[in-house]
Amino acid sequence: EVGSIIGKKGEIVKRFREESGAKINISDCSCPERIVTVSGSRSAIYKAFTLITKKFEEWCSQFQDNANTQGKPQIPIRLIVPASQCGSLIGKGGSKIKEIREITGCSIQVASEMLPNSTERAVTLSGSAEAITQCIYHICCVMLE
Repeated sequence: EVGSIIGKKGEIVKRFREESGAKINISDCSCPERIVTVSGSRSAIYKAFTLITKKFEEWCSQFQDNANTQGKPQIPIRLIVPASQCGSLIGKGGSKIKEIREITGCSIQVASEMLPNSTERAVTLSGSAEAITQCIYHICCVMLE
């Protein structure tokens, strides 16, 4: 999957960097999952994830079983979020995470345990490219607050 956003000789990720103004770094390892780090202003991150999720949507569309009723593929994305920020993301009694789900239509789940040897937790998102992009925008807002 990550190859679809890297492109031949890194041409796609380079274009994404230029178009979004965000720093996009992709971990270099032969492990089953690669880490894509996106940093910058809220608008740059939003633009970068818009490009990334649209590319994933194109890639996933070749697999019909991922499609929902509108025919758009459901894209799974896992974010790595500092555990110290997860309480704000969940909100009192789950109010904030519920609000984000309702506004965006994106499925969002925060892992209860930290990642091994880490102070971070996985946040799993699933939805259309647009829903995920909106969800990531709201997560950025919470983290900035």
